[in-house]
Amino acid sequence: MTTLHLTPRIGGAIAAVGIALAATMAVAEPRHGMSAFGDLKYPSDFPHFDYVNPNAPKGGEFRLHSIGTFDNLNPFVLKGTRLRGDAAVALAGLPYDALMIRGSDEPDAMYGLVAETVDVADDRSWVAFTLRPEARFNDGSPLTAEDVVFSFDVLKTKGDPTYRIILRDVESAIAESPYSVRFTFSENAAKRDLPLTVAGLPIFSKAYYATRDFEQTTLEPPLGSGPYRITNVDQGRSIVYQRVTDYWAKDLPVNRGRYNFDTIRFDFYRDRNVAMEAFKAGEYDFREEYTSKMWATAYNFPARESGLVIKEALPDESPASRQYFVLNQRRAFFEDWRVRAALNHAFDFEWTNKNIFYGLYARTESLFQNTSMAARTLPTPEELALLEPFRGNLPPEVFTEVFQQPKTDGSGNNRRNLRIAQRLLKEAGYVVKDRKLTGPGGKPVELEYLTFSPITERLIAPFVRNLHRLGIDASIRIIDTAQYTNRLQEFDFDMTMAAFGTVATPGVSERAFWASESANRPGTVNYGGVEDPAVDALIEKIGNAPSRADLETAARALDRVLLWNRYVLPAWFNEANNVAYWDKFGRPAITAKYDPYFGYLDTWWIDAEKATALEARSAAMK
Repeated sequence: MTTLHLTPRIGGAIAAVGIALAATMAVAEPRHGMSAFGDLKYPSDFPHFDYVNPNAPKGGEFRLHSIGTFDNLNPFVLKGTRLRGDAAVALAGLPYDALMIRGSDEPDAMYGLVAETVDVADDRSWVAFTLRPEARFNDGSPLTAEDVVFSFDVLKTKGDPTYRIILRDVESAIAESPYSVRFTFSENAAKRDLPLTVAGLPIFSKAYYATRDFEQTTLEPPLGSGPYRITNVDQGRSIVYQRVTDYWAKDLPVNRGRYNFDTIRFDFYRDRNVAMEAFKAGEYDFREEYTSKMWATAYNFPARESGLVIKEALPDESPASRQYFVLNQRRAFFEDWRVRAALNHAFDFEWTNKNIFYGLYARTESLFQNTSMAARTLPTPEELALLEPFRGNLPPEVFTEVFQQPKTDGSGNNRRNLRIAQRLLKEAGYVVKDRKLTGPGGKPVELEYLTFSPITERLIAPFVRNLHRLGIDASIRIIDTAQYTNRLQEFDFDMTMAAFGTVATPGVSERAFWASESANRPGTVNYGGVEDPAVDALIEKIGNAPSRADLETAARALDRVLLWNRYVLPAWFNEANNVAYWDKFGRPAITAKYDPYFGYLDTWWIDAEKATALEARSAAMK
């Protein structure tokens, strides 16, 4: 199954925020980094991260692919068809540096990049950064505090709506000198996240945008200050990133051993099967496989069998991606939790996993799957204390039971769960007349599942058949990626699926997913339209948590509320990263636990000896 991964995890509109939202703590004096709930792993004089090879050779071309198209190179605004696909969106952020970057082997730490030091007020009312005087944009112009202030202002006022939600409690950014900038926060804000939120924002050139409209779509390669620049664009077909050989920060500890490819090329395909054939032919080098059928059946070609292509399932210790069915609660049919629960009972995961997924997936039981924040035990006294003020408006099970997904024996006989679904629909006021489910007004229920992927039809068809058995006139509609994106941004759909990367230390970024303020703001990712005071309060508890124990308590409480209200229907996750690549790469001995790309985007390199052997063996096979 392939889904639209809407949250990039290294770059892009929400990714820059996601990385920044690792968390923060107050410090008494300027430091080289910030950590939320403990000491930093790396001291101020650390030479490089442990998960890189500091002597990795530079050179070569890394060729990747994505499905779809694009007509905009600005990933920070809502307009246009932006780059999509995890890696493509991630690399969209590479031209831009930030004040600080995340350490991927810690759950909640960031270290200085453009900022040499950071100073946080004891009461967290402000954060100040001292910039490195040597910081430069890629045209050689200085990067100063004025550029940082401009970047904050333009993102908050003109950027993707997610930025406006995340940054609403940042009152001001002031350049106190050419190389010193101070951010001030609202008095009653959830302040734990805010210093790292602003530390992770991309930095734009104020002078560059003096003659360009930030809000407009563009295919002009942007001016940045990062390790790569865009050098070639063929609209909708390909994009090439070139390593900046005189990159100002290439020798900083946070960058040693990283960004080793001379060029990174993305080719875009409209059809997944064509893309797979291109990989077999050696048209690109690496693919992370999201489609279970392809993983199980499509890798028996000669180059794979002879060892020229490596097929590997890499263990994934990072928080599982959030992948779930979205039911648009702005539609009257989905307003009642019993209707949402009924649809959850109509989906037979066990049969689907056995017959369509080749047994590769596990059922998602939490919005914080694969972390200690997942609510998989009865609530603790501390959780109950957070939930108690909202008892009257919460399902009773929140307090007394552990949420369990509906289960079947995998035989395809889903009668028991469908009977439960019928009962729930009847309790919600829906009855079957002439084999059609009708609502209180007597109108038959129609439901459209919206997708951009033809592969989805094979997966969703059995689900739709079960909905038909309930009397629901359900259908699948496949549209192109641009239409799909626009309709999601405008909340113009009944039901779909979404997938998002997950950070190890959540914070006020949860507002974009679940908060009332984002429910009716086009362009946010609160696709289901969640509006719940308990959810709003728990998000703020997460953002203000003074310790990791408090954070986990608040997150588990939020998990329970989201699950028992069926605000979304968690789907499935893979406990490994399924990848295939032509055998030409070297990689570090250590893989960072919290890097969702397990290093391939920025710590792998071309192994010259392997590449030469690969070329010779490939030629011999032809």
